[in-house]
Amino acid sequence: MTPAEMERRIVRYGDLKPCKTAFIDAHTPGSDQKENFTIIGGGVSESPDQHVHISIPHGFNIGAAGQPPKCRNSLHSHRTAEVFFVLSGRWRFFWGRWGDAGEVTLEPGDIFNIPTGIFRGFENIGNDYGMIMAILGGDDAGGGVIWAPQVIEDAADHGLVLSQEGKLYDTKRGQSLPDGIDPMPVLTAQELAAFPEPESADVVPNYVARYWDMVALADRRPAKVIGETGMLRDKPGFEVDFVTRASASDAMHQHDKPSVLMPVRGHWRVDWDGGSATLAPGDTMSVPENLMHRAQPSMTGDASLFHVIATEDQAGPTWVAQAG
Repeated sequence: MTPAEMERRIVRYGDLKPCKTAFIDAHTPGSDQKENFTIIGGGVSESPDQHVHISIPHGFNIGAAGQPPKCRNSLHSHRTAEVFFVLSGRWRFFWGRWGDAGEVTLEPGDIFNIPTGIFRGFENIGNDYGMIMAILGGDDAGGGVIWAPQVIEDAADHGLVLSQEGKLYDTKRGQSLPDGIDPMPVLTAQELAAFPEPESADVVPNYVARYWDMVALADRRPAKVIGETGMLRDKPGFEVDFVTRASASDAMHQHDKPSVLMPVRGHWRVDWDGGSATLAPGDTMSVPENLMHRAQPSMTGDASLFHVIATEDQAGPTWVAQAG
């Protein structure tokens, strides 16, 4: 693979193309300044304006959300895993039918494997624009977003209507649902009763991994963060490893599936048969299957990255939550 061919599989942070109308709450005050990024896979955007950087199937999706201070992402749920790690900023994640069942604050490098089947939201509580990177289970990312009823109702007051097919229509721009297409139905009281309301004590110990704990555990070999034997025990259809300067190997290796490298700190040089490239925090690199390669820090100082690869497990509900 030539450097030019590989560059098409690298999405640079500075080249990310945001969509500001990705979801039904795009006009709702408090949520109307958020930006959505679809990096690998189709994602879950409800807007035709969403740009997809890399469409190659990986068995999971990679995305990102960028928000200024005090901007909130509304309560929603997913059918497959939704994992976030903080690239920049300070973020409060909250969950439950009304967002008051529990919460946790995450800082750069922290990662959260959010249980499927709960309503969740998040907001930037820092002082500057912040970015969180996301991994969504399955090539179809679970088939879309499930919104809390009040989100759909609030959106209608600001001109946005979601069809039963998951497509967004802006009545303020003269758009309307096509003939024969109904709006997305609001969940019934019976359906809402099936969504769990776990406390923070149930969620934080089993679904959150802190940056400096991962650094400590990756002192000799990469730390398994998400996986059947990981810090966060789960089988969501992919595994996430954490690599530091101390655990980076100079041995060339390959995988039988496409894998993804996502630097958190420092600059990383990736060598492969045919070339090399340097990655910075916020960059995302898709490494082709069966390509011999290695990743090592290219400068002194702190250096860490997440490595994501699909497994043979089917994407679906969070494993730990089911077991509990």
